[in-house]
Amino acid sequence: MLTLYDYLPSQNAWKVRLLLNHLDIPYRTEIVRIFEGEGQRPDFLAVNPTGAVPALRLPDGRTLAESNAILTYLAHGTPYLPSDPFGGAKVQQWLSFEQDHVASIATLRHWTLTGKLARRAPALVDRLRRVADKALAILDRELTQRPFIAGAAYTIADMSLFAYVHRADEAGLALADYPGIVGWIARVRAQPGFLGTVHPYSIDPLSGGELP
Repeated sequence: MLTLYDYLPSQNAWKVRLLLNHLDIPYRTEIVRIFEGEGQRPDFLAVNPTGAVPALRLPDGRTLAESNAILTYLAHGTPYLPSDPFGGAKVQQWLSFEQDHVASIATLRHWTLTGKLARRAPALVDRLRRVADKALAILDRELTQRPFIAGAAYTIADMSLFAYVHRADEAGLALADYPGIVGWIARVRAQPGFLGTVHPYSIDPLSGGELP
């Protein structure tokens, strides 16, 4: 059975839970208490050298880290990852966009919800807001042209982007300003097997601290 190394408030880990739910794949969960330093234990660093979640252990013992890499692995041979070279590359294009640009939303959201925003340099916060606003504007423009980000079909690119984009209001970014994104959010939520549960940082009393 697969083992998912998870931290419940992580939306990066949520991406993997979402795909596993869509595919109805059984798995076991091992919670990594990252704010207690468990991500830096030698046994977990052997799973993921960066000490971050999510990570996945296969039944044969091999391990895989980074949420988008895990999504790509799990989606292979399923409708959520096109089998043709161009379609697959378009999905990878938007997975790269998520890592390069949407990560700013994730960071702002984390700082806002855990009370860290006031402790960050204003210039850094402003830079991240500019990146986040640009990312949302790009996605809004693209999603007015087609139902899903890589084309007509719902793919892991949508799952990856959705994880933090649909929580952008929690980062102080007004989703109502982006009708293309709002419509896309509704289409993603309507997918069979959609996983609506989001765990707040408040379930972890140590999340207001800095990561070890």
